[in-house]
Amino acid sequence: MAEAVPYRSSVRPVPRRRLGRDLSCSAVGLGCMGMSDFYGVADRAESIRTIRAAVDAGITLLDTADVYGPFSNERLLGEALRGRRDRVLVSTKAGQLRRADDPAYRGLDGSPEHIHRACDASLERLGVETIDLYLLHRVDRRVPVEDSIGAMAELVTAGKVRSIGLSEVRAATLRRAAAVHPVSVVQTEYSLWSREVEDEVLPALRELGGSLIAYAPLGRGFLTGRLDIAKLSNDDYRRGLPRLLPENLGRNEVLVRRLARLAEAWGLTPAQLALSWVLDRGDDVVALMGTTRRSHLAENLAAAAVTLTAAQAAELEAAFPADAAAGDRYASRATIDG
Repeated sequence: MAEAVPYRSSVRPVPRRRLGRDLSCSAVGLGCMGMSDFYGVADRAESIRTIRAAVDAGITLLDTADVYGPFSNERLLGEALRGRRDRVLVSTKAGQLRRADDPAYRGLDGSPEHIHRACDASLERLGVETIDLYLLHRVDRRVPVEDSIGAMAELVTAGKVRSIGLSEVRAATLRRAAAVHPVSVVQTEYSLWSREVEDEVLPALRELGGSLIAYAPLGRGFLTGRLDIAKLSNDDYRRGLPRLLPENLGRNEVLVRRLARLAEAWGLTPAQLALSWVLDRGDDVVALMGTTRRSHLAENLAAAAVTLTAAQAAELEAAFPADAAAGDRYASRATIDG
């Protein structure tokens, strides 16, 4: 295998990867959530410029959800993609509930009636005729997943959706869903410090012919080594994540320093090394980066050209082994299947 490729400012063509059996996209996609929500106040104009720059650089997967904002992120993405729609796959999600008049409200609705209504609303906000990839954002335990997927299959038949997927599910739930309609993707958190998907979900997904969209491949910014917790705004939800709380932060900072030392030795940035690790998991894995600024695009895209030697991969594994992170991913598992 070739040596690790150092970062250069020139942008190379972004490799493509399959999404299920019918779609393909760039190996690195752009998650738009932080442009409207969760990470403090974003610069809307810069977000639109970032989306357009990402598309122009070769990113072809753009991911959003109706609850981001809530509701405003789909509108932002739709505006940014005017004149570029035919160059990308648009991915959005339904099944989680929020209220514009009560930002703290959270709920789930996986009923067929809600999914049909939500799809029509997303189509309107995005300004598109068809959603390329439509995901059940979280499983509603009050509704059999077969019913939720059945409704999504009806949207495919109606031409409103091209392909469907699931987010944050167990292998057993994935198999039940796939028995109703092919599941093109599972979207879940996957990074050096979040590897639970490897145990059962990823093998089941591969058996079924699906692909994995790895969100938060940079540990919500922490794995870049640039995240200063003290400078996060009060409404930045990362302040409440267990891994960034004082009782866990010190142990996790040790891991990031190890990552940074290896990256420097190999001519990479920590972000590039963390992303390259995700992309090295297989040709059926797409890394969904969440940058909100153009300044990070070229750096992150360069990770798609990085190939680690077997020796380097082993050294990275030793420095940052599975289950090394201190603390859970979320303060509560209430919205994660199972």
